[in-house]
Amino acid sequence: MANAALSTKATAVGEMFGLPITNSMITSWVVSLLIIVVIRLMIRTPQLVPTRGQAIVENLVEGVFNLIEPITGKAAGKAAFPLLIGLFTFILIQNWSGLFPGVGTIGTHDELGHFVPYIRPGNADLNGTAALAIVSMIAWVYFIFKYAGPKIIAYDLFGNKANKKDVPTALYYFLFLVFGAVGIIEIISIIFRPISLSFRLFGNVFGGENLLHAMTGIYKWGLPVPFYFLELLIGFVQALVFTLLVSVYIGLICNHGDEEHH
Repeated sequence: MANAALSTKATAVGEMFGLPITNSMITSWVVSLLIIVVIRLMIRTPQLVPTRGQAIVENLVEGVFNLIEPITGKAAGKAAFPLLIGLFTFILIQNWSGLFPGVGTIGTHDELGHFVPYIRPGNADLNGTAALAIVSMIAWVYFIFKYAGPKIIAYDLFGNKANKKDVPTALYYFLFLVFGAVGIIEIISIIFRPISLSFRLFGNVFGGENLLHAMTGIYKWGLPVPFYFLELLIGFVQALVFTLLVSVYIGLICNHGDEEHH
């Protein structure tokens, strides 16, 4: 069973401009191309009475938008929607790519006895999930400064949320220190958000890849089938969780109600 373990590192299969190209990167490129081609073929020329393919895409778009808009707020939601639906679709297909025939199952063993597949899911590489998390947080910074502004950001992090009329004066001014300390803790948690986002997604996908590989190595037929359905569910849940967390991060600062939005 030791030889059944997968390596946590993606394998370089070539170079481009001096940079390594790994088996996970190839899967990511193929998935990206697949999403673009399939959606273009499903929509073709948009029609007033949608075709079956156009209706499927429209339902996906509408479903994701209706899900994230109440979380992010109307203004920020419309701006962040292309990013969020892109994250959900890309991560979902990436997670499910490990179930495609040949992905993660055909390869060799390294000197440590780890199985090294020729092709593996993009999200089974920590570099891939870290890139998704970093892009998401850069976009988060852009959205909060554009749709909330420095004043609201500073108040949200360090501002005194107590009503001066409802608490004693001494306690009210003491709460400035409390909320200031809470703001410092919040900044630390913000710094760790890319780490938690990337490790959560990587851990679930890599763990599922290991599980399927181990079960397939023990039983060629029958037993792995329930685990395939389990990975379908986990892949969907993880794509949804990643997208919702980014939406929540945006909404925590940008979504203060339409009456407060400048």
